[in-house]
Amino acid sequence: MFIVQVGALLIALTYYTNAQTSVVPVNTTIPGSEQSASGLRQLAVAVVPQSSVFHPSLRSQFSLNLLSAFPEDLEVSNYCVELLAIFGQRYSTYVNCLVSAARPVKVCQNCYGTYGNLMEIYKNISDQVMGPGNVSCRDSLLRSDRLMLVFLLYSNLEDIWTASECNRCVSLRHHSLTNDTLYFMETLNQSLSCFEKYQKQGNHSELCTECKATYRGLNELYSRMEKNHTLCIDIEDSMNMTRILWSKDFNCSFPRAETVPVIAVSSFMLFLPIIFYLSSFLHSEQKKRKLIHPKRAKSNPSFINIQDKFS
Repeated sequence: MFIVQVGALLIALTYYTNAQTSVVPVNTTIPGSEQSASGLRQLAVAVVPQSSVFHPSLRSQFSLNLLSAFPEDLEVSNYCVELLAIFGQRYSTYVNCLVSAARPVKVCQNCYGTYGNLMEIYKNISDQVMGPGNVSCRDSLLRSDRLMLVFLLYSNLEDIWTASECNRCVSLRHHSLTNDTLYFMETLNQSLSCFEKYQKQGNHSELCTECKATYRGLNELYSRMEKNHTLCIDIEDSMNMTRILWSKDFNCSFPRAETVPVIAVSSFMLFLPIIFYLSSFLHSEQKKRKLIHPKRAKSNPSFINIQDKFS
């Protein structure tokens, strides 16, 4: 019996020793506001499981980073990194220009230069052009991952430029505005200057009279540009605001040339039923006049004798 008790005691001591060596001491007290940063780091290390794979660094202050370097054949070259940095700068510049030119809309006339610079750097990235050391950045910056972020960012801004139809108002290489656009802006400024001149006097009736010629010329120029497909969002928006000033704010109006045929055709269609019924009435009266009434036939003695014979 004594031997059994001694054996049980030895087994219990063995389990107790193993438990002491495997337990990690953890401070269960809640740290107060006076706890230092080093104390917090020690507390974090105490609760992190001791693994042969997971080894967080004390210098990272709770940040867990992936590998800091890949093999040289997978890393982006310094040349491509420089192109990416230039792309980011020009992208930011163009976006800031778009935001500042949102209202009133002047995205074409104010931002064509920054868009041209963005196109240039993206072309350098996307073309199969070899840089220093025979390095091409197209695959490493545009096609190396599923997201293709650089391509996606540029495509969004390109869609804005296309939807604005700025190519109609800007030269081919984005160096300047077209002559048609410059001429429209000059004509628009003439109308706006006339509005401002007579608006200060507070006499809108005089404004409608004196500015009628310049405003009519502006409308005719806009119609020609619309037919020639040389309108962009800047011109469309400026013309809409000018028409609102003329009709709503100044309460001016003038008959447009294309309304004359519409009025003539509408008047003809309005009187067409009257003309139809009037012509029908006159035609029926003429038929009545030409109608010949038959006279009653005179009695013939021979015809009467023949009837007597048969009777």
